[in-house]
Amino acid sequence: MQEGRDLSKSNGKIWPYAIGTSILLVFGACVATVIVTSTLPVEKSDTYMMGYHEADAKANELINARIAFDKKYKIAYVTDGLNLDSSVIKYKVSDLNSEAVDNAKIEVVVTRPNNHKHDQTLKSSSYENGVYTFPSIKLPVEGRWDIMAKISVGDVQRYYNVKADTRAKEAFEY
Repeated sequence: MQEGRDLSKSNGKIWPYAIGTSILLVFGACVATVIVTSTLPVEKSDTYMMGYHEADAKANELINARIAFDKKYKIAYVTDGLNLDSSVIKYKVSDLNSEAVDNAKIEVVVTRPNNHKHDQTLKSSSYENGVYTFPSIKLPVEGRWDIMAKISVGDVQRYYNVKADTRAKEAFEY
């Protein structure tokens, strides 16, 4: 009978240590997560070509600007497709009557999702037959790319973002 009691006493002494160790491990994991995330840089927002905090602070302005722009103009991404050697980015800007707009200012950033190491900024485009064409660029790696554009016509502007891939011709607005 005595031996049975000793076993139950020794098992009862281990549980507080196991619970205490578990609490310390969880707390340590929380501290490690905070330390690791605080060392990572805050990247530009993948939506508005600006820092996350600035995009958050201007959210209502950006939404209202898009609504105002869409009441006057339409945008179309008309690039033939992306490839590694020579990608030519093209946009068509028209009014709601489908008349070409020849005074738009377009700034484009071609970037990888969640990685700004290979960003390419395009600011000067040529305009012909209603299409704004940017100089050819080389893409350093195959795969998915985000093409973010800021289009301004007069006093209205809008961000127009497209997901494209070097392995497929389709592109999708996001």
